[in-house]
Amino acid sequence: MVTPGRLFMVGTPIGHLGDFSFRGVEVLRKVALVAAEDTRRTKRLLTHYDVSAQLVSVHAHSKPEDIQRLLDRVAAGDDVAYVTDAGTPGVSDPGGVIAESAHRRGIPVVPIPGPGAVLAALSAAGFPADRFQFLGFLPKRGTARSALLDRIAAEQWTSVCYEAPGRTVALLRDLAARCGPERSAAVARELTKLHEEIRRGTVAELAAYYEAHSPRGEVTVVIGGRQAAGAPSAAPPASGAEAAPEPDALVAELRGSGPPGVIAKELARRLGISRQDAYRLLSR
Repeated sequence: MVTPGRLFMVGTPIGHLGDFSFRGVEVLRKVALVAAEDTRRTKRLLTHYDVSAQLVSVHAHSKPEDIQRLLDRVAAGDDVAYVTDAGTPGVSDPGGVIAESAHRRGIPVVPIPGPGAVLAALSAAGFPADRFQFLGFLPKRGTARSALLDRIAAEQWTSVCYEAPGRTVALLRDLAARCGPERSAAVARELTKLHEEIRRGTVAELAAYYEAHSPRGEVTVVIGGRQAAGAPSAAPPASGAEAAPEPDALVAELRGSGPPGVIAKELARRLGISRQDAYRLLSR
């Protein structure tokens, strides 16, 4: 009985080539085959790191039989790596389909973590990221787009989506209409590249800015949650119920009463928020 090889899902740089991990390079040097979303783009990466692996193309329009032929190599005992144009496979690319097909055939799937625009944008945007929703590219029009915009407007968690530069202003205008013009957001553009830009403001401010300065390159938009954006507070409690404490007043009351960790824990308990959000209140 032939022991199958492994399918490595290898995260690659989203811009700066120095972000490629040592392990990622090592895997690509050892596998029998590298399947790439765009072989021309991947070839430049392999040349930079002196990797001479055989390349084949597997992209969003590949036929199911093409994916099965790739997995036949793994089933026969070869180790194979899959890489996308940039970032971690499975996010807005065919990686998820390939991994699912491998699992169905009993082929081990091994993740090699790497860069990704979603987490990079979240780390720099300054919004709570202990919980968030990622929506990929929103549909250009229609009820599907409308439903996702409504979901962002109602969500208390941070939301992240991708957008083409030519449609960024339209997205920000739609967000202003659905979420309110004062909803906080950040536009992360050309992350890790020469012209990297991370601009934060209200969705109305960002729409006006990018209307005057047409964005270029790859765009990731991070939208603050409804509560974080200054949405109206909840309805007053029923008669006899204890009113929720005012956050700023509670911070002032507790500040200096103990170590920051203890104060943050008490703030989180009394306000019903996460520990991360409590630390944010303390640091204001």
